[in-house]
Amino acid sequence: MDFVANGWQPFFKQAAKQESFHHLTHFLEKELQEHTVYPPQAEWFQAFEITPFNQVKVVILGQDPYHGEQQANGLSFSVKRGVVIPPSLRNIYQELEQDLGIKPASHGDLSAWARQGVLLMNTVLTVRAHQAHSHRGQGWEELTDYLIETLNRSPHPIVYILWGRAAQQKAALIDTTRHHIITSAHPSPLSAYRGFFGSRPFSKANQFLIETGQQPIHWELPQ
Repeated sequence: MDFVANGWQPFFKQAAKQESFHHLTHFLEKELQEHTVYPPQAEWFQAFEITPFNQVKVVILGQDPYHGEQQANGLSFSVKRGVVIPPSLRNIYQELEQDLGIKPASHGDLSAWARQGVLLMNTVLTVRAHQAHSHRGQGWEELTDYLIETLNRSPHPIVYILWGRAAQQKAALIDTTRHHIITSAHPSPLSAYRGFFGSRPFSKANQFLIETGQQPIHWELPQ
């Protein structure tokens, strides 16, 4: 993880000392030999590469990456330009329009959010092709637990947007005396109508940022 700069080096240095991290490393080496893994290995930590540690203002936390070909790119819910927008992201765009009146983008590239301090993260950062949540319980959860513990010490308050049960299980780790939590159902078509639609996470996040003296996120994506 030496290639991950942007102030994340102490986090990865400490994480690498954990037994669960060594198990995860061996598991992923075996998976890469025997299966197709998404996202590509070079993009596993892209969220950290784009969003510096001291600039994290919002954490959007989902479950695990897209498991279809060419979809996952290391930023939760995002896909590269030219890739068909997945159903979960279409629902996110629908809620964004209902919440803030922002028309859906013609692409699924959320990197503009990441560059503003939105850490686009999942509880598990890899997946076996076409097998949702297939890398659960192999060490990623411990890494993302430690991520939250590290962000608890951020010099400024952070908004956590927790989508779905896997993400919401992290809520107990968040220091709510300093940081703010917004929860709802996952934007997946299987659950979006059970509380994701109408949850208004984007305006709520910006309201908290403004109240704590921070710049709100410009949620409208460049075309």
